[in-house]
Amino acid sequence: MSAQIANSPAEHDSMFESVLARLDVAAKTMNLDENVNKILRNPSRLVKVSLPVMMDNGKVEVFEGYRCIHSTILGPSKGGIRYAMDVNQDEVMALSAWMSFKCAVANLPYGGGKGGIKCDPRKMSVGELERLTRAYTRAMKDVFGVDKDIPAPDMGTSGREMAWILDEFNKIQGESCPGVITGKPIVIGGSLGRDAATGRGVMINTLCALKKLNKDPKKTTASVQGFGNVGSHAARLLAEQGITIVAIGDHTGSFFNEKGIDIKAALEYVKNNNNTLKGFKGAVEITSAELLTAKCDVLVPAALQNVITEEIAAGIQATLIVEGANGPTTPEADPILKEKNILVVPDILANSGGVTVSYFEWVQNKMGYYWSEKEVNEKHDANMEIAFEEVWNNTQAYKSTMRIGAYITALKKIEQGVKLKGNY
Repeated sequence: MSAQIANSPAEHDSMFESVLARLDVAAKTMNLDENVNKILRNPSRLVKVSLPVMMDNGKVEVFEGYRCIHSTILGPSKGGIRYAMDVNQDEVMALSAWMSFKCAVANLPYGGGKGGIKCDPRKMSVGELERLTRAYTRAMKDVFGVDKDIPAPDMGTSGREMAWILDEFNKIQGESCPGVITGKPIVIGGSLGRDAATGRGVMINTLCALKKLNKDPKKTTASVQGFGNVGSHAARLLAEQGITIVAIGDHTGSFFNEKGIDIKAALEYVKNNNNTLKGFKGAVEITSAELLTAKCDVLVPAALQNVITEEIAAGIQATLIVEGANGPTTPEADPILKEKNILVVPDILANSGGVTVSYFEWVQNKMGYYWSEKEVNEKHDANMEIAFEEVWNNTQAYKSTMRIGAYITALKKIEQGVKLKGNY
């Protein structure tokens, strides 16, 4: 892959090139040190492994596994592990870079990492998934570490997989290392408040942005794309703040009700419907594109990357976008949103609640003392508000979009880290 990515409106073929495109704009805006720019354009470590796993039918399947460490300038690398058929090298490179910037924006002493296995977890038995997860852990035994690289759940994984990883890593090390992974079940060292943390971060960032826009949450409508861990918690928490949720959707269906959707009813429906919204009766079914362009004040894309394209951006009616997903907006859509005067709270700020509480979990594991959910939420909210204000101030100072303001916020800290540690 070329190290130089042109600042042109041309389509970017890869997620990592999309990251570099935003990095280029921010670097130019803030006059980032050229040496720091070069360092950040290249992940510090990329590991690819082959994982032979005995399947239930007695045959061996070999799965591709990845772990990318983008940066450890500000601390050990931190980032999730995803199980999906589209996991590839380019994706983990991009997501690990985003984690570097996200942790810096959130004022966490971490660098960025990301991992994944190319598989379809929905088509695998629990036994197959456990054997695969333990094989991946063994393959990454020299990568993972309490003060080296700390994974967490991501798409297709949950506390269950984190428990398997912890158990396998403990067996390899011959000692208990609870801080090697976050997003664990509470009973084995997880943190209260972790499950809802990313959605909670979306809620806090939404409230901060509405305050800047002088909008009353109780007179505000919102659409939430994605009803998994992030989207469902975000919708619930936004509704609890008095915001009317007019549209929700997942990969099985999207739904709209201009009078507002009963989120509690939707959550109960999903719980009893194989964790999907398919067939939900509390609203009119619409397409996913119609959800993104529905009439509302706030749009929360909390599903997949690259869903807000140039075409979709042109039709968006919301005045505020709060990105719950990683990379939901293409670089080509950014100028259209700016021209339409739509305020975008970018992913590296908006969805950093999850890694913030993962950090709290890591701290609790290290000190062997655990906080109440109230304490975790209070610390999370205060941290998010500080991060938002810092990004907002840089956005104003550099007369940029909030996305570039967030990158500038992160790059300033990473640049300091590089200069303080020295080049060699």
